[in-house]
Amino acid sequence: MSQNIAATPQAAPMPNPKRGEVWNADLEPVEGSEQGKTRPVIVLSQPPTGRETVRLCAPIMHAKRVHGGLFWCIALAPSAANGLHKQSTADAAQTRALDVVRFQEKLGEVTPDETDLIADALSQCVKR
Repeated sequence: MSQNIAATPQAAPMPNPKRGEVWNADLEPVEGSEQGKTRPVIVLSQPPTGRETVRLCAPIMHAKRVHGGLFWCIALAPSAANGLHKQSTADAAQTRALDVVRFQEKLGEVTPDETDLIADALSQCVKR
């Protein structure tokens, strides 16, 4: 008697986002004025920070004129390296901890200087 055994699906490997990388991440559910939906984020922390699967990230949104006057908004120009397609802004004031299960795909990387600017803006948010 022949038995038809289906192959057991392999679990996808967990993403391992690193500092300076730009990833699409699922930010739902949200509360109040938090950034939501699936959007690009920049990883600010070096793993592991706290829990091994948690990364501190700043969401990226489309640039608006008003962002230029806000110290917590860091302008990012689109490039092949970072994977962004429009003028964008990293919002350090909306930085949050994300588990790696929220990360969907790596888009690219920002420069170390850009990562430091965003981290500095976050620092200013908590110092004020």
